[in-house]
Amino acid sequence: MTATTTPMPTLATVLWPSSTQQDQARALLRALVLAVAGSLLMTLSAKIQIPFWPVPMTMQTFVVLVLGIAYGWRLGAATMLLYLIEGAAGLPVFSGTPERGIGLAYMMGPTGGYLVGFVLAAALCGWLAERGWDRTLGRVTVAMLAGHALILACGVLWLANIMGWDKAIQFGLTPFWAATAFKTALAVATLPLAWRLLGRRG
Repeated sequence: MTATTTPMPTLATVLWPSSTQQDQARALLRALVLAVAGSLLMTLSAKIQIPFWPVPMTMQTFVVLVLGIAYGWRLGAATMLLYLIEGAAGLPVFSGTPERGIGLAYMMGPTGGYLVGFVLAAALCGWLAERGWDRTLGRVTVAMLAGHALILACGVLWLANIMGWDKAIQFGLTPFWAATAFKTALAVATLPLAWRLLGRRG
């Protein structure tokens, strides 16, 4: 007898159930609505800057990781890909657009590595959520830190090819420690609470 691992329900699945009995059109519509809503949240989070130390903070990486956790790895990664496609098409969805450029030219600039990291981190956090890593304080902490680490690693690797390792770490990693800690703490405070409010269904 072969053991099988069934992914656990995510927050989105509990709030808007998706059944294998649903017809394909309804399932596709659900995924599309969630992906578009997620891409809009990404755009909003990129545009709002919050005064913080040592640099102003956006909530974009928080939204990336929480969407991954809430949606699961497939829909989470697909939502980030939709967001990148919108940006590649020239829509001003990224931080600093259109002032610092738009489209592929912007995406190939200094922030390109972080954008790639969004897709990978959403998939990672979604995969962890489907195994119950969004339901307890300790596991949410690990999931969020892992997601942030993946985004920062992609960003620093990209920047290192542009400006060298020393400057990549100085400008692409060091200024974001405090914001990373804050956003991780915010997720730790909210995600397990969301499951408690939902009665830990699933």
